Amino acid sequence: MKFFKHFVIATLLAVTTSCTLDKTDFEAEINRDVTEYFEFKEVTSFNSGNYKISIEALNGTFYKGYNEIRLTILNTQTNLTLNNSDVTFLPILTDSDNIKTSCPHRYHLVYNAEEQFYSGYVVFTSISNPMENWDLYISFTDSNQTHTVNKLVTVQNQTNLNLNMTSFTGNDGEQYFIALVAPQKPKVAENELVAGIYKYNQPTEPAGTFPDPSQFSYAEVENYTLLLDPRMPEPSMGNHSSPNNVDLTQQADGLYYGVVNYTMTGNWTLNFMLLNQNGALIKGTEVPTDFTPGIEGVKSELHIDILF
Repeated sequence: MKFFKHFVIATLLAVTTSCTLDKTDFEAEINRDVTEYFEFKEVTSFNSGNYKISIEALNGTFYKGYNEIRLTILNTQTNLTLNNSDVTFLPILTDSDNIKTSCPHRYHLVYNAEEQFYSGYVVFTSISNPMENWDLYISFTDSNQTHTVNKLVTVQNQTNLNLNMTSFTGNDGEQYFIALVAPQKPKVAENELVAGIYKYNQPTEPAGTFPDPSQFSYAEVENYTLLLDPRMPEPSMGNHSSPNNVDLTQQADGLYYGVVNYTMTGNWTLNFMLLNQNGALIKGTEVPTDFTPGIEGVKSELHIDILF
């Protein structure tokens, strides 16, 4: 009951004070139509010997953040697609100092026999620019012979803020990544919130021949909990929250699912606290429950801003 009273007061004050308090102008962005993408289209294709490799993603574009990928390999001599091969996928970022890093990805792609493609994902952590380039290193086997190829690709900025991501060092000294996967276009309602949570696997051996996958290994963190506290942090909104939110837990596909209740359109912050499988705090701080009209809302040290 106490929370409900605070919520009602927050909503009323937000309406009555929006004309008098300084308010960040998000109207242009809020009014922008957010396009949902459901169709996979070809991002790139290239030939290597007798094989044509094609990679698809939503909207035919690689974006900073989470990207589901579909890869097919065609034998151009037989005109048959390669099935049940051991296909590996390794994204490598090279900067202006020739330092090479990677990002969360599925290294061993999974074959979908029904639709005849290899599935995986990649969470690009930066966009392509004149100082940084992304290459995809792909290997596959056919007739007991291993083939390796690499392809330069372009990664664009993610303009849909509902698909933002963040990276951070946890209290355990490990490097983590959280990428929002859904919803692409939230509603003023309770929305299923989906995120990928990943960790960099620190190499235990010296690097071998480049590209040595042991130096660029990432894992989906298992059985963690992502505590959720969504707020509207603008001064005119008083940093109020909403009822009926559900913390994110891992499901069978490796992604984390919860519920976020958006009570109005606008600028929201998803405040998080990440707990490991033993309940120990990896990152995040509790957000004060005070209603603070006229003051920018406090955010967790682990958060992602969205806007719809």
